[in-house]
Amino acid sequence: MERRQPIRLTKSRFTQALSCPTKLAYIADDRYANQSIEDTFLEALAEGGFQVGELAKQYFPSGIAVETPDPIDALRQTSELLTNDKVTIFEAAIEFRNCFIRVDILEKKGQSIRLHEVKAKSFDGIEGAAFTKRDGSPNSEWKKYLYDVAFQKWVSMKALPDHLISAHLMLADKSKRTSSAGLNQKFRIQNRNGRKSVIIEGRVTPEDLKSKILTSVNVDNICAHIFGSTDHGLEMEETFDHMIDRFSQALEKQKKIKTPIGLKCGSCEFICSATQKELGKKDGRAECFQHALGLNADVFLEPTVFDLWNYRGKQKFIDDGIIKLADINEEDLHITTGPDGLSNSERQWLQIQKAKEDDDTVYIDKKGLTDEMSNWAYPLHFIDFETTMVAIPFGANRAPYEGIAFQFSHHMVSKDGTVTHAGEFLNVEPGHFPNYDFVRALKEQLTKDEGAIFRYSNHENTYLNIIRNQLLADENPPSDIAELVSFIETITTSPRDSDDTWVGERAMIDLLEIVKKYYFDPRTNGSNSLKYVLPNILNRSEMLQVKYGAPSYGSKDGPYSKNFTNWQWIKKDSQGAVVDPYLLLPKLFEDEQEEQVLLLTTDNELRNGGAALMAYARMQFETMSDYERDELKSALLKYCELDTLAMVMIYEAWKSELKI
Repeated sequence: MERRQPIRLTKSRFTQALSCPTKLAYIADDRYANQSIEDTFLEALAEGGFQVGELAKQYFPSGIAVETPDPIDALRQTSELLTNDKVTIFEAAIEFRNCFIRVDILEKKGQSIRLHEVKAKSFDGIEGAAFTKRDGSPNSEWKKYLYDVAFQKWVSMKALPDHLISAHLMLADKSKRTSSAGLNQKFRIQNRNGRKSVIIEGRVTPEDLKSKILTSVNVDNICAHIFGSTDHGLEMEETFDHMIDRFSQALEKQKKIKTPIGLKCGSCEFICSATQKELGKKDGRAECFQHALGLNADVFLEPTVFDLWNYRGKQKFIDDGIIKLADINEEDLHITTGPDGLSNSERQWLQIQKAKEDDDTVYIDKKGLTDEMSNWAYPLHFIDFETTMVAIPFGANRAPYEGIAFQFSHHMVSKDGTVTHAGEFLNVEPGHFPNYDFVRALKEQLTKDEGAIFRYSNHENTYLNIIRNQLLADENPPSDIAELVSFIETITTSPRDSDDTWVGERAMIDLLEIVKKYYFDPRTNGSNSLKYVLPNILNRSEMLQVKYGAPSYGSKDGPYSKNFTNWQWIKKDSQGAVVDPYLLLPKLFEDEQEEQVLLLTTDNELRNGGAALMAYARMQFETMSDYERDELKSALLKYCELDTLAMVMIYEAWKSELKI
């Protein structure tokens, strides 16, 4: 009988276990549902990980890649290469007992070995990074990365005891600027036989690498602190060696490590949807709570403390064994009254009361909302931005992770209630820095009248201020810089940490803040996200169901649309509930059979901002046909148009409810 190969403790499994060792049992057992992103390519693409990893290799022109995915073959190739006195290896494979790592970049010179772990994360090379707390332990922002490289150093020291091992993090350095244009576009994603990889188009020249935007930082001192510590954030005293042995044994023997439940459980990926339960999948989080507190899995069918909006004291409730929201009492909160509308604590208590009383009704402060809306100047403008930050900048003399605003949508509502999709912007040119064109287009849209401008959350204000700073710092600014900066200041407020302070005379009104103050729907489960608020408002508003229940959006008699024709936004499922409009967005490549088209993703719908960002990243970095590019462009335009229409629908529902 063939012996089952043990499941190795890799660096990704190690870092997962750092947050919760119990996860090792669920990782090793495919009977458990897993809600995490399964296609790590998507995550790496969105973060710029592929491009950063390939750029790092360009700094080591003599490097030799160990390309095989097979661990045994990779170990053999690495061992052979390490017989050289001087060698640089990409994806070197090293194992010790049941621990197995692939090192991004390994440099060997004699008996000295440098490990470089490349991360698509930024730091300031001039000011330095606050990797650690005052006591020398890693801070929360950097802990995962530092323990990752510490694990690699530990495995390497054990496997290669005759060598001096040093550990480095190679990071995007925001203090550096690219020395040439076009570097970003030289790293392209290709798909061959279902496997995606980075290829270099053209040649990466010495001029491209003259200013190195990646910096390798030695972290040996931090690794030494980690190795000497007995507190690794797992609520027990143990050495680093013991922790690795405990993790490794749990994987090899498929033994569950019991971990105290806590706030971290709220974001556990090992939870089971209703559909997955029907397929026989197991719910890891429910098992943890059952073993720790004797709670039935059904506890998560009711609102829990994890759902309590914007409350920092959840851990105390969990420590006291309070999991159901309905079990929290008024004296457990310190409730204060807001100057206008609900305060945070009043909103939290309202959410708890609704759970206690099983009250499904909406709370709406009609007087407060009416007073607020009476100050709005028509026509009303609703805007939404899609943005990203790229590791390798667009254009020369730009820094890593500068903000990029690549798309906006704009809906307008006149005083008589006429709804118009008034404008949009989408940059589809690969490698083009779009921000100044973006602001020019937005300025053209919003300076035709003095109507109120709405956003949802602070995102739009933040990005306009980022672009303002880019304009002011530009060594070769556009000729219309003064007009663009003035426009930005007119519709924004200054950041809290800004040396310059202003409140624009037409500063955007945050619809999210209006929701927080005057409107609460228990069906949103504590979330104020547009993606949660909209479907529930649609299910409650008869007016919206009538107006958008016919295929009239984008028709000659209905609201004008730039991207939809005779579209019906209100459709109901078999239970009579309104289907989430985001699920109605047209699928990519719907006019072709899937087998005839190289699909860019296993999920061929754009349902959230993350998907939009990934679609834009694909347009920038993947080699694709004109057909694929046009389909993605169409999908992005429709997605963003729905974002601003969603804001309009919320306004219309309120106006109908208030009868104003």
